[in-house]
Amino acid sequence: MAEHEHVRVAVVGSGFGGLGAAVRLRREGVTDFVVLERADSVGGTWRDNSYPGCACDVPSHLYSFSFAPNPDWPRTFSGQEHIRAYLEQVTDVFRLRPHIRFNSEVKRMTWDAEKLRWDIETASGVLSADIVVSATGPLSDPKIPDIPGLDSFPGEVFHSARWDHDYDLRGKRVAMVGTGASAIQIVPAVQPLAQKVTLFQRTPPWVMPRMDRAISGAERWLHRQLPFTTQARRGLLWGIREVQVQAFTKRPGELGAVEQLAKRNMARAIKDPALRAKLTPDYRIGCKRILLSSTYYPALAQPNVDVVAAGLSRVEGSTLVAADGTEAEVDAIVFGTGFHVTDMPIADRVVGADGRTLAEAWKGGMEALRGASAAGFPNWMSIIGPNTGLGNSSMILMIEAQLNYLADFVRQLDVLGGRVALDARPPAVLAWNDRVQKRMERTVWSTGGCTSWYLDANGRNSTIWPGTTTEFRRATRRVDLAEYEVLRPFEPAGAVADQSAEAAV
Repeated sequence: MAEHEHVRVAVVGSGFGGLGAAVRLRREGVTDFVVLERADSVGGTWRDNSYPGCACDVPSHLYSFSFAPNPDWPRTFSGQEHIRAYLEQVTDVFRLRPHIRFNSEVKRMTWDAEKLRWDIETASGVLSADIVVSATGPLSDPKIPDIPGLDSFPGEVFHSARWDHDYDLRGKRVAMVGTGASAIQIVPAVQPLAQKVTLFQRTPPWVMPRMDRAISGAERWLHRQLPFTTQARRGLLWGIREVQVQAFTKRPGELGAVEQLAKRNMARAIKDPALRAKLTPDYRIGCKRILLSSTYYPALAQPNVDVVAAGLSRVEGSTLVAADGTEAEVDAIVFGTGFHVTDMPIADRVVGADGRTLAEAWKGGMEALRGASAAGFPNWMSIIGPNTGLGNSSMILMIEAQLNYLADFVRQLDVLGGRVALDARPPAVLAWNDRVQKRMERTVWSTGGCTSWYLDANGRNSTIWPGTTTEFRRATRRVDLAEYEVLRPFEPAGAVADQSAEAAV
């Protein structure tokens, strides 16, 4: 990276959001951009999460870009290796590699109010940009709880998103901490190898069968020969979820019937009443993300698996002690404890117009106009920002909606002309957030009786979108300049007078 390089747009991250932004910028005729990636390859969370059994819980044809359909998905629910290969393919097909700066973790980005640009310090050099697109994603920085005694544990410790492939779990006593989407995939993959698996479960999840199967050669041939069939399949998957979301956002009571299906799914694999009681949630299904697995419950029923219905409290040497006093001797600890979602580390590195970091501005909770623009941070946009997450559908739909907004944002700057920036007006951000939070009140995420990673430290849901993807796409179709303050460089009065006189001549 050349020192003092200046670009029109700097995109941070090369997962789905970052690569999608790069493609959209190219389509808008913007070629003066870079993608800053902290690792040495693209893929984002699908590069970092390579644990055994890692796969997506959204159907393959819906978990891909509409502008880059893949007729050759091998399974209805793709594994990590297939999704990562898809993102590599997108990078090559759309010729994005010349724009990507690998090993360029952003250390700090500061708004220069005089020059109306972002000054960016990275691990590989410095540069500046007129616009920053933050596509770091909420599932990028692992969270490991502060457990007393963990530092003195003599065995192996790692997070699901930082899997140690050099450590052989065969014959080992393994502790799995957490019962989220990663944990329910890891346990079935590790159970046949390990001497013993101890699952520390703070809260049991609702689990539905994962209707996964291989996609036949005939289906793939059809999708290649008749591309509209791929689009039709995607449309059907989208439509089903678009209808389902009403139960999550408006009529949580209707989810009771789904709970009965989940309980029957558990009963088929878990015959022990005591174990079944441990695994039965006491909150409304959907309050936490509904997990999909056809192997999780059968793995828990195996004799070499213990379920501890309490969180990990402390570590004493190689002994793990749960909050209920249960002890377990283990050789390795695997944390499936999620990510810094509502306190993203990137926010500490973004310094806005008033000298505050984004983390300081968001101290009371994340909020951004239409999930993209934070007040006081001109020409800065987030992909998968506050209240853009989904509880039952594909995030690619939300990303593409935000790419529409990004495209119009760039167009508006071009129309305004010259050196110009747009800064979200605080009243507009407040009004948008108030509407979102008002709608959130009747959703299952607010009424379901659980504590989830959707909630921030203040107990506010700053993560999920309380509506359909259609509604969000409509809300982000274009930029409303009335919601922004237009910023231009400060010009001394004399300079303005001189320009006026020159224009008159």
